Amino acid sequence: MSIWVDADACPKVIKEILFRAADRAAIPVILVANRLLWTPSSPNISALQVADGFDVADSEIVKKLQAGDLVITADIPLAAEVIEKGGQALDPRGELHAPDTIQAKLTMRDFMETLRASGIETGGPPALTQRNRQLFAKHLDHYLTSFMAQQEEKK
Repeated sequence: MSIWVDADACPKVIKEILFRAADRAAIPVILVANRLLWTPSSPNISALQVADGFDVADSEIVKKLQAGDLVITADIPLAAEVIEKGGQALDPRGELHAPDTIQAKLTMRDFMETLRASGIETGGPPALTQRNRQLFAKHLDHYLTSFMAQQEEKK
């Protein structure tokens, strides 16, 4: 299992949580972005730079994703593709996307996009809060606990 990060827009504080988790659980964390990213020196952490272009990083994540992998993304269409392929999608704000709710989120995203395209100001997301970070860490910890249990079963 691996953790894939849609890293272009992932907050620094979330990346730091992931870096600590990668070393603690010895699980690969791969940051995917269309620009060169700094990563700490660790055998568990890497960065993958992709070409510039619309959804190039998303496409690369979906292409390399294996069932059971976790993807960190705020991108609802990417989350839907991840779920469809058997992965799990976790928003940096701590929301774990689920198969039974992702279609409604896609519909709402498309509706908001239509409003913005017609000139209506919808505003951006609020700042990342301590509660968001705690919720993210909780879901990540649950994923890692499951991963480590599977590793123990293989021994």
